[in-house]
Amino acid sequence: MSAALTALKANRTKIWVGAVTLLLVFYLVVAVQRSVLLMSDPNLVAKAIGVAYLVLPVIGAWALIRELLFGARTERLAKILEAEGGLPEDTLPRTPAGRIIREAADLEFEKYRVEAEAAPGDWRSWFRLSCAYDAAGDRKRARASMRDAVRMFRSGAQKP
Repeated sequence: MSAALTALKANRTKIWVGAVTLLLVFYLVVAVQRSVLLMSDPNLVAKAIGVAYLVLPVIGAWALIRELLFGARTERLAKILEAEGGLPEDTLPRTPAGRIIREAADLEFEKYRVEAEAAPGDWRSWFRLSCAYDAAGDRKRARASMRDAVRMFRSGAQKP
């Protein structure tokens, strides 16, 4: 029983992602069904609403696929860096509530910013910079840096 509990704890994020994905897929299926019903109505306004309502599941499916691919690609890069011993260590001090102390994250960030500037074509440095942005609380730049790392990796810039 403890092995199953350990596996659940280790994969907690993946389980939540799977649950949210299933709920979104259910919503998308229901939305498509409702839009088809509206489009089959003889009223022109209902048909127009049905067509407009069909756009939501298309956008939702696109966003879902995009985010799942981003997560899978990010995880792949993390596994490669882990195997190479290149993942940044999480040694930042934390508050009693478990939050990273911002000043320490900002100091650590400088190290990874300089590394990324020194090797602008290396996906590894951009991956680590993304982790530093995330630790510093700048999620928007963290995602942008990670997208850059994924793009570089996919284009073949895999050499250190």
